[in-house]
Amino acid sequence: MLAGTKPAIAPLRVLLVGNQEEDFFLIREMLERNRSLIAADLEHARTLEEASEMMRHRPYGLVLFEHDAGDAEAVRLVTDLLHDGRPVPFILLTDDADEKTVADIIGAGTWNCLAKSRLDGATLVRTIHNTVALHSLQMERQSAEGSLRKLSRAVEQSADTVAITDRQGVIEYVNPAFEALTGYSRDEARGQTPRILKSGEQSPEVYQEMWKNILAGNVFRGILVNRKKNGELYYVEETICPIRDAQGEITHFISNGRDLTERLRLEAQLLQAQKMDAIGRLAGGVAHDFNNLLTIITSYSELALDSVPHNSPLESKLQEILLAARRAAELTRQLLAFSRKQPQALRVVELNAVVQTIAKTLPRLIGEDIDFTFSPGQGLGRVRIDPVQLEQVLMNLAANARDAMPQGGHLQIETSDVRLDDDYIHEKPAVIPKGHYALITVSDDGHGIPREDLPHIFEPFYTSKPLGKGTGLGLATVYGIVKQNNGFIWAYGEPGSGTVFKIYLPCVNERHPLSSVEQPESHSEVGGSETILLVEDEGAVRRATAEFLRLQGYNVIEARDGLEALALAQEQRAIHLVVSDVVMPRMSGGALAKEVARVRPDTQFLFVSGYAGKTILDHKVVDLETNFLQKPYTLKQLSSKIRRALATPPRASRSH
Repeated sequence: MLAGTKPAIAPLRVLLVGNQEEDFFLIREMLERNRSLIAADLEHARTLEEASEMMRHRPYGLVLFEHDAGDAEAVRLVTDLLHDGRPVPFILLTDDADEKTVADIIGAGTWNCLAKSRLDGATLVRTIHNTVALHSLQMERQSAEGSLRKLSRAVEQSADTVAITDRQGVIEYVNPAFEALTGYSRDEARGQTPRILKSGEQSPEVYQEMWKNILAGNVFRGILVNRKKNGELYYVEETICPIRDAQGEITHFISNGRDLTERLRLEAQLLQAQKMDAIGRLAGGVAHDFNNLLTIITSYSELALDSVPHNSPLESKLQEILLAARRAAELTRQLLAFSRKQPQALRVVELNAVVQTIAKTLPRLIGEDIDFTFSPGQGLGRVRIDPVQLEQVLMNLAANARDAMPQGGHLQIETSDVRLDDDYIHEKPAVIPKGHYALITVSDDGHGIPREDLPHIFEPFYTSKPLGKGTGLGLATVYGIVKQNNGFIWAYGEPGSGTVFKIYLPCVNERHPLSSVEQPESHSEVGGSETILLVEDEGAVRRATAEFLRLQGYNVIEARDGLEALALAQEQRAIHLVVSDVVMPRMSGGALAKEVARVRPDTQFLFVSGYAGKTILDHKVVDLETNFLQKPYTLKQLSSKIRRALATPPRASRSH
């Protein structure tokens, strides 16, 4: 093609259908003479069957159909041909077709009719031009209608909400997603304004800014808190666009909304977990030094108490010091429990038996004016938990319930066996995998939890109690313990309607053997005459502990670290028990235990530490049930633990 020349237009392929050979030559001659007005190539089919076959194999831009009177079969074949999925324009060439026949053929898709007796070149060309042009228009219309149908289906089937309002905000259309999310049917929404979704959670300025934007022709984008027909709140990412007419005037607005409720809930849970993890790292970091200091305070207070007369003024002062130290120690334990860094003694247990034991102590905690019931469920699966931690959980929840019922009331603990499937989980406000769980439900009929407090109740140091009445760590501790035991917890509550806590603990395989649940240790002071090697790098702790043990009758050998302790162990003739810190400079308690086991395989070990649980367990020498004592401890607790360790049969090998 030469530069600047227009590309050649392909000639219109025309098919003449009729059994008159001379008509074919006549029409072909007319088209040839007028080729400057219309470029067309004519082909001939003598029967409808032949025409149908030809049209199946090659495309045609126009069909000329010669029709004889009374030819009903021809009309049917033309109709079938037109409805066969090939939208080709037809021109009917006839002199004797009645009006009904013409109407039938035109209704079937032929858009023009030309009398054979008036057939000439100019008329033929003009009719062909008009028919092809009409066909083209019918096709820019059918295509537009198809696009509109697709658009309509897309809007109707969209997962996002769509609402169309007039310029004043009156709703004219909503899609099914809008109905499903808001609870308002199409008929209920039509004629209303979006104010039916107003939640009261946004200030008037938000709506003023929105209207200012869209009336100025701009697009509004934002996250709104709306209220469903049933009163439930939901979060939606809203985009509102103006619709203009041909003159550019705004006539309507279209609103698209994406439900963000689930996503924001998950983000809030993630943020909560991140905040708890940050507090947990802080708690774990200061726990060691804090626990050592508390051990010093409690140890010397106990020693001083043993040295002062009973009922003396100094005795009461020392008791206050001990009480404050114990409260501080409890705060540390709560922080470690909340941060999931508390040491655990996990056991496979029957939940009802554990809860039943704990339930016996709760009436003394909550007082006589609160009615308490425990309703054990049937057929519960076994769970792997730390029973002492579960006691902390139920004690905290019971104490909260007591504070919520100052005039008395009812506290109930129930257990039940549940199997969570996809449908059940989908309806829950927390992320929880499906499976087999033992459920503990703790409910009261107290004053309930305000809606604005509910999302924050498990946050550390968050409390709605008066100043000085709560630390804000009780429910944070509950949350941390439940999570550390691989469980899930959430709360329900409305002001004046009481509170319900649900704790889901995953069940283990039935083949797991049951562990025995031991009764709490007695802390009675029992001394002895055995030789104890005391290994502690914190001097004040070591001196106070050594003084107490000597008063108990023990022969105490002191060491400042593992290397010094190992040298002493090799020198001494008999060492019955090594009481050692776990984390020490130069040589850890674990490394010391391995070395001592080589030279003194009959020596027992009792480990103590102020570090958080994971740090201790990483040393792989601690059995939390038998040979470990967490700082801060009382001297009476230490005495009891020492007697238990000495009574334990020695192990032949301690290499781990």
